[in-house]
Amino acid sequence: MISRRNILSRIGLGSLATLLATVAQRSRAQGAHEGHAMPAATASAQAGTAATASARPAASYTQVRTLNGWTLPYTLKDGVKEFHLVAEEVEHEFAPGCVAKCWGYNGSTPGPTLEAVEGDRVRIFVTNRLPEHTTIHWHGLYLPSGMDGVGGLNQPHIQPGETFVYEFTLRQHGTHMYHPHADEMVQLAVGMMGLFIIHPQEGEPTPIDRDYCFLLHNWALHPGTWRPDPSIMTEFDLWTFNSKVFPAIEPLVARTGERVRIRVGNLSMHEHPVHLHGVQFHVTGGDGGRLPQALWRTEVTELVGVGQMRDIEFVAIAGDWALHCHKSHHTMNAMGHGIANPLGVDQRGVEQDIRALLPGYMAMGEKGMGEHQDHTDSGHMQGPENTLPMMMGKGPFGNLEMGGMFTVLKVRDELAPGDFRDPGPYRNPPGTVARRVSNDPDFGRPVRRAAAR
Repeated sequence: MISRRNILSRIGLGSLATLLATVAQRSRAQGAHEGHAMPAATASAQAGTAATASARPAASYTQVRTLNGWTLPYTLKDGVKEFHLVAEEVEHEFAPGCVAKCWGYNGSTPGPTLEAVEGDRVRIFVTNRLPEHTTIHWHGLYLPSGMDGVGGLNQPHIQPGETFVYEFTLRQHGTHMYHPHADEMVQLAVGMMGLFIIHPQEGEPTPIDRDYCFLLHNWALHPGTWRPDPSIMTEFDLWTFNSKVFPAIEPLVARTGERVRIRVGNLSMHEHPVHLHGVQFHVTGGDGGRLPQALWRTEVTELVGVGQMRDIEFVAIAGDWALHCHKSHHTMNAMGHGIANPLGVDQRGVEQDIRALLPGYMAMGEKGMGEHQDHTDSGHMQGPENTLPMMMGKGPFGNLEMGGMFTVLKVRDELAPGDFRDPGPYRNPPGTVARRVSNDPDFGRPVRRAAAR
C-alpha cells in the first residue's frame, strides 16, 4: 500500500522544486497569453527569437511517427521555419473497399503532422482550394490573438483561392492539433484536422525511443454513399485512428525494452476510453506538455475527451498487444441502427419469406453476430457498394472480428532500432498459449449460483 507519506517522500524536494518551477513558468506564459505585461528581458528575448533561431543549437528529439500519415517538411528562411498547408478536397480510402470524397490538407486526412521545437519561430502559409471559406485554429497554443484562427473574431475568413500566413513563436511544448474554426460542423466532419507536435527545447528528461501519434474521429458515411454526412451527431458508421479503420490502421512496432510514447488527440463527437493490452502505462502529459514525473499516474485505459490530447508512455514487453477504444461499438465498422433485436429469436422460415421480397436476404443474429465475418469473407453476404463489413481482420488463430478504432502494438526482442516494418504474427513461446482441454460442455464440476426463486 502507498500512503500519503510514502507519496510525498517519493516526490522528494527535487521533484517538488521542478513542479513549482513548471507551475510558475506556465503561469508567466499564461499571463503573457492573456495580455499581461511580461518582464522586459522576457519580451526582448522573444522579440529576438526569429533572428537567433538559426544560431540556437538544434534540440535533440525523436521524430514522431504518424500512423498512416506523414510529417510536413519545412524550409528554414532567415531563422524561421516555413510550412505550407493547402486546404483541399481529397479522395480518401478508409480501408480497401471504402473510398470517400473528404476534405483535408495537402492531399490527406488528417493533414500532415507539423513538428517543431519549443522556441522556434514558425511561419505557416495556408492556401484555400475548398469551395468555401476556411481558417485554421492552432489548438492549445500560446500565440497572438490575431493568429488564433477563429473566423470573424480573430481574422477575416480565407476565401477560396486565397493564401493567408500565420506567424508566431512557439512558447511551449506538447501534443497539439490544428483544425478549422469556420463552418466547423462541416469542415471537421469531412476530415479537416491535423497534429502539431512541439518538442521541448531542453530535450526529454526521460528519452523516448519510439514516438507515435494519431487523432480519433468519427464519420457518417451512409451505406452506398461516397461523401460523409456532416449533419449526424451520434449515429456514426466509421470510427477511425487517423481516418483509417481496422485492419487498414498501421500497427505500432517496438523492440522489447524500448520506451514508447503514444500521443492521442480527439476531434470526434464522443469521448473515447483508449485501452492498451499487455502493459500498465503512465499518463505523462498532453496539451499542456510533459508533466513532472511526480504527477504521472498509472493506467491501462485512459479517457480522451473531445478536444483533448493525452500522452501515454511505457516500456515495451514482447508480444502482440491490442490497442483500441473500449466502447465496443467503436471497434466495429458500418452497423445498422434502430433495428429489431433478433437475439434469441427463432427465425426458421423467416429468411425464405423475406427473400421473396428481398432477394439475397440472410437471417442473422439469433445466436449472436460472430458468424458475420464468415459470411462477408466468403462473399455470401454482400453489403451496399462502398460499404465495409462490420467485422474484419485475420490473425494467426482466426477471425479478429474487429473494425473501427483498433490496431496492434507489436513488440519483438530482435527488432532493430528504428525498424518500423510489420514483423508479422508473434511467435508465442511453448506453453504460453491458451489451449483446449475438452469438447464436453459438462466438463468439470464448476460451481454455480443457485437459481433465483
